[in-house]
Amino acid sequence: MTKEEPQKDHIRIVSLSPNRYVRVLLMIAGTFFVAVGLIGIILPILPTTPFLLLAAACYSKSSERCHRWLLTNRLFGNYIRNYLQGKGIPMKVKLSTIAFLWLTISVSAFFFVEILWVRILLYVIAIGVTAHILTLRTLKPTRET
Repeated sequence: MTKEEPQKDHIRIVSLSPNRYVRVLLMIAGTFFVAVGLIGIILPILPTTPFLLLAAACYSKSSERCHRWLLTNRLFGNYIRNYLQGKGIPMKVKLSTIAFLWLTISVSAFFFVEILWVRILLYVIAIGVTAHILTLRTLKPTRET
């Protein structure tokens, strides 16, 4: 492979913004979105993937190093790369995400929320997130030989 050839599974960085101030603002926004995405891993009310995808978009215009870090991160880099490349997410991840979502939404609604319309809103959000996850392409497992 020559230097000019991109790697097969490498996601190209679109281009860094020529304006230094814009790059700084995008870097701050990307870091904020990573933080919110990480909080979303714990709190099912916050979706993780959209915030990490926003962070990837911000970093792609502001910092090649941060963008590379995000895409190669051992916890979520593989999922972001697969999503951005249109490969989908593994069925096991879909099922565990939906199970964790419903468990935490149900515990929150039953033990911590007393207002009926808020409980209903939590379940409507859970239904919407579940529908979105189920409509995502499922990543087919590759055979290791």
